[in-house]
Amino acid sequence: MKKVAIFVDVQNIYYTTRQSYQRHFNYRAFWELATANRTVIAAFAYAIDKGDLKQVGFQQILRDIGFAVKLKPYIQRSDGTAKGDWDVGITLDAIEYAQQADIIVLVSGDGDFDLLLQKAKKQYGVETEVYGVTSLTAAALINAADRFVPIDENLLL
Repeated sequence: MKKVAIFVDVQNIYYTTRQSYQRHFNYRAFWELATANRTVIAAFAYAIDKGDLKQVGFQQILRDIGFAVKLKPYIQRSDGTAKGDWDVGITLDAIEYAQQADIIVLVSGDGDFDLLLQKAKKQYGVETEVYGVTSLTAAALINAADRFVPIDENLLL
């Protein structure tokens, strides 16, 4: 079986599925699809921690599925804008695991990750898969992936 490492940009997927479908991403259905006939060597869900109980419950669900949950504090700036993304953390972890995996699975629509996929393929020969909402996934990211899996009815709650 091929070894897979999974990296989920929780905020990106939350907002893109909500905007496109007014529904939530089905992490269990995703897990079953992405891990079928594969050995999971790492699975991370990257999220922002606002500290509310609903979020804590959601994070436990992710852990129960098989994800290690990485949290960053939510930062509200004085001008009203917010900060809290995991792009650098996801990239560093993915490059680290690309050395051990046969397949890197990225769940995000963020076009900034196209360089990550290109680097992982070129330097480590790893296959790359991207799961994202088609209309809100950057074309550069789709094109950089060996396989793009659209988030549709089958991956929604």
